Amino acid sequence: MVKIFSCGAAGEVTGSMHVVQFGGKTLVLDCGMFQGKRAEAEARNREHCVPLGRIDALILSHAHIDHSGRLPVLVRDGYHNPIYATPATRDLCAIMLADSAHIQEEDAKFINKKKAKKGEPLIEPLYTQEDAAKTMPLFRTISYSQSFEPIPGVIARFFEAGHMLGSAGVHLLIDRPGKRSLSLVYTGDMGRPRMPLLRDPAPLPDCDVLMVESTYGNRKTESIELAKERLAEVVLRTIEHKGKVIVPAFSVGRTQVIVYYLNQLFQEGVLPKVPVYVDSPLSIGATEVFRLHPECFDSEARAFEKMNGGDIFGGDCCIYTRSVNESKALNAVDGPCVILSASGMCETGRILHHLANNIENPRNTILIVGFQAANTLGRRLVEKQRQVKIFGEPYYVKAKVAAINGFSAHADCDELDAMVRPQAENCQTAVLIHGEQDQQWPLAARMRQMGYKDIRVPGRREVAEV
Repeated sequence: MVKIFSCGAAGEVTGSMHVVQFGGKTLVLDCGMFQGKRAEAEARNREHCVPLGRIDALILSHAHIDHSGRLPVLVRDGYHNPIYATPATRDLCAIMLADSAHIQEEDAKFINKKKAKKGEPLIEPLYTQEDAAKTMPLFRTISYSQSFEPIPGVIARFFEAGHMLGSAGVHLLIDRPGKRSLSLVYTGDMGRPRMPLLRDPAPLPDCDVLMVESTYGNRKTESIELAKERLAEVVLRTIEHKGKVIVPAFSVGRTQVIVYYLNQLFQEGVLPKVPVYVDSPLSIGATEVFRLHPECFDSEARAFEKMNGGDIFGGDCCIYTRSVNESKALNAVDGPCVILSASGMCETGRILHHLANNIENPRNTILIVGFQAANTLGRRLVEKQRQVKIFGEPYYVKAKVAAINGFSAHADCDELDAMVRPQAENCQTAVLIHGEQDQQWPLAARMRQMGYKDIRVPGRREVAEV
């Protein structure tokens, strides 16, 4: 008997952590940070739903913080076994976990200044840069398609997920004495075909058990071509009003794609050239990691680089800002510009300062280019709330808010259907994870129509026995 349960990303799309138990062994898939209501997020990010001494190994599908961001918490609290990941994922985690720790330390410092003035108890960051540094020696890098044995009796392989640089699905063959091995596939976050820069997702391996993400299980995403057109429209309109375009964007992947397209639009003459500020030290480091891993690029990206002899990430059309002083100086920029900053869900980091300084100016536009989880500031902006809180202070949303979902790195409902349909006949059990319920249940219904016989949509910590 194999038991599967989720500590996060069950009926939600944040805090991914999935547990596979069998034969007295425990294997954990991902260990992400929960993002949402501050008090709830704080509590859930500090707890351990599995005793650390019982975790035999951890496999990381990709480096996004909602999948990797709690690793330093585990290590600080005593986890010392291997963390398996692709080489690009390991290299990205080296900078992303350190950046996450720095942001938490800085946010805690900023909030504590206010609390000290009010005589309120001070807060501690979730983890420190030292905790993040202690996490990296536990990584074991494994290339795509290479077999490895994370724990005795399990053979694992990574396959291309096409979601971000280094992202992978996980195929596990679990030994069962006297029976054939149980084939379990964990999709991680699945990308979309034909997206720029990265290779397309690989077909899912044949499996008995399929743990499939469902972020856009009932949502159709616009084409990347239409997304590029809409990007041009939003930026041009804001330029004509002499405003600023504020783009909350994940530093890894989304920022590079937006910059890539802005560079194209400038070169094509569709947009008048205006300053583009990438206000994220992490984005700069991430771009360097991209350059280290051309094995993850698709043929179009390699051809573009060869034809133009330049930087496919648009470095020649951007101003990259590292220091806090350079970031603050953007508040005084006069005239139209584009500012890309993290975090992508507007929960932490420099984007909060840019929103606070620009959200009440009707000439400006806040451009949302990624999925926004429930209870995040980004979701409240997408929902057109008239007033939001930033750093605990109220702000009226007078800037225009535009959302483009065509840049999403998640497979939409049609793309998910195409990926899972070939497994319908042979798969014994499908477990839907990483999705809100309004997305999960329609996907489950379609999968039943395809021929899936046993489909589970478990809640958090609800055990599925297969």
